[in-house]
Amino acid sequence: MAEETIPFAVTDPERIPAKRYYDEEFFKLENERLWPHVWQMACRLETIPNVGDWIEYSILGKSVIVVRAKDGVKAYHNACRHRGVPLAESGGHGNCKRQGFICPFHGWRWNMEGENTFVYGSHMFSEDVLDADDLALKACRVETWGGCAFINFDDDAPGLHESLGPVLDRLEAHGMSKLKSEWWYATVLPANWKVAMEAFMEGYHVMRTHPQLQQAAPMLYNSMYGMDTGGIGVPINPNLDVKGNIEAQIKHLGLLSEGMAGMVHAKEVAIAQQLTDVELPEDPQQAMMHWFGILNHQITEQLRARGEDVPDLNAVAQSDPINAVEFLFPHYFLLPMFSSMSSYRIRPLGPESCLFEIWSLTHVAEGEEHEPPMEPTVLPYDSQDFPPIPRQDYSNIPIQQQGLHAEGFDFMRLSKDIEGLISNYNRIIDGYLKGVEPGKLAAANQMLGGNFDGKILDLGF
Repeated sequence: MAEETIPFAVTDPERIPAKRYYDEEFFKLENERLWPHVWQMACRLETIPNVGDWIEYSILGKSVIVVRAKDGVKAYHNACRHRGVPLAESGGHGNCKRQGFICPFHGWRWNMEGENTFVYGSHMFSEDVLDADDLALKACRVETWGGCAFINFDDDAPGLHESLGPVLDRLEAHGMSKLKSEWWYATVLPANWKVAMEAFMEGYHVMRTHPQLQQAAPMLYNSMYGMDTGGIGVPINPNLDVKGNIEAQIKHLGLLSEGMAGMVHAKEVAIAQQLTDVELPEDPQQAMMHWFGILNHQITEQLRARGEDVPDLNAVAQSDPINAVEFLFPHYFLLPMFSSMSSYRIRPLGPESCLFEIWSLTHVAEGEEHEPPMEPTVLPYDSQDFPPIPRQDYSNIPIQQQGLHAEGFDFMRLSKDIEGLISNYNRIIDGYLKGVEPGKLAAANQMLGGNFDGKILDLGF
């Protein structure tokens, strides 16, 4: 089948047409040809720990109930098989083990296996209308990974692992499936969902948007983005001695913790603060490499001693290296550094509106009571209650959306070396819209693992 022509396609990988971010027709094509065929993070499994527990997930008018059944996690399209009334309210959660799912209109019921268990006045219906198989809730495809349930509306799409690739195994080696959520925030941003995501696909913006991080560790960010580092291979400040560099790194970790919580957890900063006077080589470069090895070891040992099932951080750094930000197409981010992580999920609400959610994830000691948040704390996007780092990003995203409408602004200009992820995922979106063969899309999708701050890639289609 020939590929279709689409509006505002990316024809130059270094230039992204601005109208992709607000054009109604392009948004409609995404709704019709992208979202029904991709794996979406629907819920964290800790929100459905017991048999019968369920939670609702919705996107662009489609709604799914994710439920923990007797033989594993299942998902059903959220519609009564009688006249289509949703069985679960938007954002709802509960347990259906005792009563099942009850339609609020006429009281028809279904159990956690999707089987119809009650029809009011069944004698009034023809026998074929109430055929058991036909009356069962329509299943939605679901797979689990990393402590989450992922759904896909396309029964023929490549599987989750085939679509996302080895990055899933690398993240799992870092303990992804064992993390628990401490908090869950959400906000509605007046911006296209892609604009909201692209702020987290490169660290190039740190110098201006997050000046506290740049000031705490200028050599780190200067070395990442090609500034003069005096020929030093490891980002250190040559104007400081070894102890001064360690103190600068600890300050930087503290700001990351304050700014994003899960990305660097307070308990990890506390361990780092214990290591200001450890014995190190005199060479500053070797000293900092050695110090981070000691820090990884101490975080591993001290958290394990507390009963937390964390991986050996030094071992997995060698066997399964991951980036500071990992993007799982099309809408889920993980931000790992040591044993904890932050995660983002973005969902389109309209051409210039999206729902942005943030979780702080960490390990919890075995046997320790933990109550995960069951729904997000919803805040205005300019709320001072957000952690500093997303708050700073949220200050840019809405005004960028406005700027895209400026007269004569036809496209974004990307760095081929450090903003490649923005180009790469946009061209994968085009692949879905044009009807590229699913296997080719899955192969290209796998290339996004580890592409944060990366290069523009040849996607193979």
